[in-house]
Amino acid sequence: MRIDKYLWHTRYFKTRNIASTACKKGQVKVNGQVVKPSREVYPSDEITVRKNQINLQFTILDIPSNRIGAKLVDMYRKDTTPKEAFENEELLKYAKSYYRKKGTGRPTKKDRREIDDYLDDESE
Repeated sequence: MRIDKYLWHTRYFKTRNIASTACKKGQVKVNGQVVKPSREVYPSDEITVRKNQINLQFTILDIPSNRIGAKLVDMYRKDTTPKEAFENEELLKYAKSYYRKKGTGRPTKKDRREIDDYLDDESE
């Protein structure tokens, strides 16, 4: 089965098109090599998928014949993602929540005062 199709069947991506795009961007590796969407996968292949700044790792146990329910996904793969990857995700959430998104406009009055205080402390 094609890698993009497998990732869609096992619900790593919502659509096959998104799975295919991820392969083209180099976010999917099979046995340590970046692959094209048409790459065939077989049981015992080790796959790494970069999704939401996390490298998800798993081993293929079996190939599903069609798209399967979320509860049945574990029958077709063995998750080998290290726990540190999820801990890093928690840290990223805290870091992102403090800062405003780029392009959200001018600094607020509070932001402006913090910038002024920082620049005053630096010049002394």
